[in-house]
Amino acid sequence: MATFVDRVVLHATGGNGGNGCASIKREKFKPLAGPDGGNGGKGGSVIIEVDPQVTTLLEFHHLPHWHAGSGTQGMGNWRQGSSGEDLVLGVPDGTVIKAQDGSVLADLVGFGARYVVAPGGHGGLGNAALSSPRRIAPGFALLGEPGIEQDVVLELKTIADVALIGFPSAGKSSLIASISAARPKIADYPFTTLIPNLGVVQAGASRFTVADVPGLIPGASEGKGLGLEFLRHIERCSVLVHVIDCATLEPDRDPLSDLDVIESELAKYGGDVGIEGGRVPLTERLRMVVLNKIDVPEARELAELVRPDLEARGLAVFEISAASHEGLRPLTYALAELVERFRRETAEIVPTRTVLRPKAVDDAGFTVTRHDEAGHVFFQILGTRPERWVRQTQFSNDEAVGYLADRLARLGVEESLFAAGAIAGAEVVIGTGDSSVVFDWEPTMLTGSELLSGPRGTDLRLENHERPTRVDKRKEYKDRMDAKTEARAELWTEREAGVWTDDDPTGSSADDNDAVGSQTSPSTATS
Repeated sequence: MATFVDRVVLHATGGNGGNGCASIKREKFKPLAGPDGGNGGKGGSVIIEVDPQVTTLLEFHHLPHWHAGSGTQGMGNWRQGSSGEDLVLGVPDGTVIKAQDGSVLADLVGFGARYVVAPGGHGGLGNAALSSPRRIAPGFALLGEPGIEQDVVLELKTIADVALIGFPSAGKSSLIASISAARPKIADYPFTTLIPNLGVVQAGASRFTVADVPGLIPGASEGKGLGLEFLRHIERCSVLVHVIDCATLEPDRDPLSDLDVIESELAKYGGDVGIEGGRVPLTERLRMVVLNKIDVPEARELAELVRPDLEARGLAVFEISAASHEGLRPLTYALAELVERFRRETAEIVPTRTVLRPKAVDDAGFTVTRHDEAGHVFFQILGTRPERWVRQTQFSNDEAVGYLADRLARLGVEESLFAAGAIAGAEVVIGTGDSSVVFDWEPTMLTGSELLSGPRGTDLRLENHERPTRVDKRKEYKDRMDAKTEARAELWTEREAGVWTDDDPTGSSADDNDAVGSQTSPSTATS
């Protein structure tokens, strides 16, 4: 099982925001005391932070999926939902965060440096926060916004002062074991070192760190061998030390050709481009050459032979033997001098510049684009606010849909659709992917909350009927009362006239009818 991991893919998901609450306050003698729905809590964010106790990315290799806590929904009586807790992930110092396309998102150097990789979603507003003088008691609330999902690549770039580079089996591991307390694996076969090793060297009053990088071969910058996988670990080193094997038995190798091959691979490798603090090309770093294994007589003769040629290139050359410790003391002091020189040159701390990105005068906060795909014409709206509003809208509530239409109209979406050539019935898409909303556009001349006087949970703009006004109700009531008064007057007139019954439906004689009709009062009839 691997014990050192320096590159992983992290799947981070922010917490979802809690939904807002739609509630009406009810008290004694106040059955409808106004809206009291609270807002939903904000979702937690996934944050990557440099932790001095972490030295590898092994944990994320085994557990790549991380999810922050979600916020809870609001409740009645103006109670706000609780926010989700942020999830802080510790990474080693020198971790670079990249997007899937390779672009650098953050370069975390220094303890405490952090980056929010997956922000949490906003909580939805309750109907108490949505109320206004024109919308006194909203019958809806906004939904919580889902958290952001993002896949990023974490790359660890070892922070060391000195990097030991060279061909496999050149003696790099033996050298770091001789000058420090590091104990890497040492064997007599190539590619013994499979992971970078770090060691701390004390030279007089100076202390610096040395990194032993796995061996490089021709084509390492193109992915051959282990070079490309671990070349990133020398990007932050201030001093590069070429460790050359003077006792190699391969016939086509010599110290000068080995140096040329490694220098060529460093020149081809461009991994440090785009990283803050690593823009100095590797070929321009402070360098020196170490001719190793001079304890072998033939190697000592070869080192003495090639040393003048190396010094002619302007390189400091040291002849050492990691096995017998010959020449190690002068080497460590020379390395300390170069490290201190680099520290002096970079001692001036440049304060972080504040970058201001003012909003453009003509920036509306959204874009409307016309698409024509194989005769299928539609208009797509993209923007932070329109897409967030769509995600927070409960489309099963007509009043919430009307509120969304009001917000889009106030933002100027309808005017932009007209300018883009949209007509009534045109297909409009807000957002991208699965979270997008598609609808047929119906332009409105009036889209305001003054039209939201219908029953709770409805919007009159989506209905085909009109609600009677107070004047209409009063007129209807007056007409009904007038009709009742006329009916009573007619009945009283008939009573005064003594007309109690209708005409005989059996067809009786007129004399009989007249006899009956001549009875003008009950008293006369009984007497």
